[in-house]
Amino acid sequence: MLRKFKISVDGKEYLVEMEEIGGTPAPVQAAPAAPAPVQEAPKEEVQAQPSPAPAAAAPASADAMPAPMPGTILKILVNVGDAVAENQPLMILEAMKMENEIVAGSAGTVSAIHVTPGQVVNAGDGLITIA
Repeated sequence: MLRKFKISVDGKEYLVEMEEIGGTPAPVQAAPAAPAPVQEAPKEEVQAQPSPAPAAAAPASADAMPAPMPGTILKILVNVGDAVAENQPLMILEAMKMENEIVAGSAGTVSAIHVTPGQVVNAGDGLITIA
């Protein structure tokens, strides 16, 4: 459906017709997915590399400290068994090209680390458990 708009730029008025596309962006994104078969071989390689990484990270439990935002784990600054103080930096999370320190919410001992360096996490994913 075409919609007409009157736009004023530097004192000059222009009549502009624009097509309302609504939910059309999903098919537009599906079109670039056509080259996916070319990317499937690298995805298998990528999946083959992280396979050992989840084995090193323990599965997150309900009491695990959640990720505050989506990003990539750059560094883990503590090890399992380390005693940590409140507000002590535990890991570095890169989000939107900024490095964010993830700090301990309370003092305790690191009982499990649920992520590995280079791992991409979503907001709310379990990062570390402090007992």
